[in-house]
Amino acid sequence: MSKTFQNISGTFDILPDAFNADGTVIESSASWHFVEERIREVMAHYRYLEIRTPVFEPTELIARGVGELTDIVSKELFSFERGDTHYVLRPELTAPAIRAYLQHHLAQKGGVQKLFYMGPCFRAEKPQKGRYRQFHQFGVEVIGASDARADAETVAVMMQIYASFGLKDLVLKINSLGDEQTRPAFKNALQEYFEPLASELSDTSRRRLKTNPLRILDTKVEREQELVKGAPRLIDYIDDASREHYEAVKGHLSDLEISYTEDPFLVRGLDYYTRTAYELDSPHLGAQSTLAGGGRYDLLAQELGSSEAIPAVGFAAGLERLFLALAGEGVKLPDAVKTDVYIVAQGEAAEKWAFKTANEWRSSGLHVAFDLQGRSMKAQMRDANRHGASKVVIVGEDELTSGKAIVREMETGDQETVPLHDLLDRLRDVVR
Repeated sequence: MSKTFQNISGTFDILPDAFNADGTVIESSASWHFVEERIREVMAHYRYLEIRTPVFEPTELIARGVGELTDIVSKELFSFERGDTHYVLRPELTAPAIRAYLQHHLAQKGGVQKLFYMGPCFRAEKPQKGRYRQFHQFGVEVIGASDARADAETVAVMMQIYASFGLKDLVLKINSLGDEQTRPAFKNALQEYFEPLASELSDTSRRRLKTNPLRILDTKVEREQELVKGAPRLIDYIDDASREHYEAVKGHLSDLEISYTEDPFLVRGLDYYTRTAYELDSPHLGAQSTLAGGGRYDLLAQELGSSEAIPAVGFAAGLERLFLALAGEGVKLPDAVKTDVYIVAQGEAAEKWAFKTANEWRSSGLHVAFDLQGRSMKAQMRDANRHGASKVVIVGEDELTSGKAIVREMETGDQETVPLHDLLDRLRDVVR
């Protein structure tokens, strides 16, 4: 028996119809197309322009952009070598976007660069609901603006995307991280707080206590979350300028009537993040409730080789998690485009006519289907039903001889005889 291949664990196919894969519904390609186009529409309204970067990048770029001590870099990269060069499949898109900004000197275009992206990313983590080894991410980067309005606008475009799908069960959390001068004092305070509690921490958190104590605040371990509640709060350590910026961001969000919750333990574990941090949560995602996350990262460009800091802020979100939220709130996605006309052809001459005519009608804007197997009229009518065709045009040898075809309205069953040369004009009313 020949071997049958399967997709790799943690990946999935996207098919014309939705299907169930290990308890998770993988939506149809039509639904994916609809969601992606809706995101693009919102981006266009806000005048964000698309950037597309390669799916693999130099390992050093990702290590610097994501953080060498993070689990992503230490455990979850898909890496390979060619000669002396080390590459990875990109685990996220912010570092590649900043790399492209620097490489192509986008600052020379003048003004602020408002970019968005959408594409696959890769992480070698344990597959679970809503988390895959190949997943799809979208997001925005506003590069060159330090104004608090830039922070608020990235939140606004994020909220508008989810609102455009009718999602309502969302919680926006925000916080301020301060600047690089005040962060060390907060890290020291965290270490002083958690060191006497080290025996109650997981192995992962004990490692983080020595290398990056801010990441303990991100723990998903329930007993550690209780300990976090008594930890020092970052907002008490930030500088005056950061506090003023944070108040301005909150003011702009209020002006836009965007509701938010202040979360004093919302952090980013990397030193190049500054000031604003935010996350959007949905209760329909389980323990891993985050739909999207963002913030300001003014120091990343320097980490990637810039001679000076470049203000930047943005967010990233997962398409798979968006689909879970849509399902959780019962949002129905549109089906594939229905067939306007199905040509039922009987006989060789009619099949030849159908092949040529279908192509002409498609060029006129109709969605047209016909049989490619020479099946019976009954089988073709069943196929027309499967296609969801609005009308069926029935043509055989007699119809070609008389110069007239039968047009049947599938919903009512009504039918009429129409001259062949009048068919296209008669069918135009079904064009959507």
